[in-house]
Amino acid sequence: MNIPKFNPFSYLLTLLLIGADFFALYISFLLLRQTEAAPLDIAPYFWIFAFILLAFGVQKIYTLRYDFWSDALRVLKGFFFSFFAVFTIISLAKVFDTYSVDFLLKFFILSIFTTLFFKRVSKKLFFRLDAFRLRVKIVADKQNYKTIAEEIEKNWYFGYKEDDENYDLLIISSRGFELKELQEKIKEFSHTTKDIFIIPYLDYFDFSHATIIDFSNIRFSAIYIQNRLLSAKNIFIKAFFEKIIILLLLPFALLLHLFIFMLIKRDSQGAVFFKQQRLGKNSNLFECYKYRTMHQDSQHMLEEYLLKNPDEVEYYKKFHKYKNDPRITKVGGFLRKTSLDELPQFYNILKGDMNLIGPRPYLPQELQDIGEDNKDIILRVKPGLTGLWQVSGRNKLTFKKRVDLDVWYIQNWSLWMDFVIFLKTTKVVLLKVGAK
Repeated sequence: MNIPKFNPFSYLLTLLLIGADFFALYISFLLLRQTEAAPLDIAPYFWIFAFILLAFGVQKIYTLRYDFWSDALRVLKGFFFSFFAVFTIISLAKVFDTYSVDFLLKFFILSIFTTLFFKRVSKKLFFRLDAFRLRVKIVADKQNYKTIAEEIEKNWYFGYKEDDENYDLLIISSRGFELKELQEKIKEFSHTTKDIFIIPYLDYFDFSHATIIDFSNIRFSAIYIQNRLLSAKNIFIKAFFEKIIILLLLPFALLLHLFIFMLIKRDSQGAVFFKQQRLGKNSNLFECYKYRTMHQDSQHMLEEYLLKNPDEVEYYKKFHKYKNDPRITKVGGFLRKTSLDELPQFYNILKGDMNLIGPRPYLPQELQDIGEDNKDIILRVKPGLTGLWQVSGRNKLTFKKRVDLDVWYIQNWSLWMDFVIFLKTTKVVLLKVGAK
């Protein structure tokens, strides 16, 4: 039986993390003070530091462990609310002689980056010590056990380590258990374990966006969920921010286009662009543009290759692409690895056929493989130049997994998710890897 013990290191870690955040704010202040004509006294700003740390505490940054991107979102929320609170206090107290609004604005913006940097560095250092890592027991069937165990091993930001005997918290995956068995396990472990995380059976919904509605008279709770990207309000918000990003990226994209144009022309004969019919919103077909990455009239090359490598046929059925496609040019291989072959789809976005971020633009012949249930969700929104499928393993994903990711993205969309996908896409392009 696991008996919970007092762990002084958990309280020490909280103090160290608060100290790291305070140090990040202090560094931001010192860096900005160098740009001021007259030196600023730091003492009057300590209450602002404390207010920001309090806002972080309200976001439960110090009491619960999140992954980096969830942590980053809570840091942004903490800075957002504390900035307006601090500005309101200064306005009501009429102390603008002591506090410069311009300096405060620059301080809050810079502090976002320094805080995230020091938070990541400090956790990397702290979690090298076993004393600061939380011991986790996993209760799950074989498949889910492997998935959770791999996440604990690879995602160091949580500061977890697996331990079936002496554990601090418990993770129970609902899948694979009958309802009665699951209830008995939760009841059994709740007698001896303070912190229990239950992964719900409905894993295709992100419950962090859900709203819990209490029916207190009958002791029931209802979980309110929705297909978030099918909401007119969310579609408008997404379109608004994407258009701003496209306009900002367009000059850079045009310069990059000229460079790629010359590379393709020098590498092989044929047109620079390749267009193909794809499925758009409401199953409408549109011409999707890419850079040509294959040799011209190379179908005979593929036929000869498949005769010599029949295993590639089965590979294509599973992944809807070939492992070693002989038709791809040298420059084409580079463009595909970096996803730069998708750059001409900026034109599709400007035309209104596509979004910057969204589900894959599927081929008409893939409609049956998508599945009846999935196509009703996927084909109700515009496809994207990049998406969750693009930054979750790319070529390593089976076709079914790509479809599942597209459905999950639509049902659980958020502006923050789009922002994270955008940043991870940059990593894919620069490092030529499938981000996670």
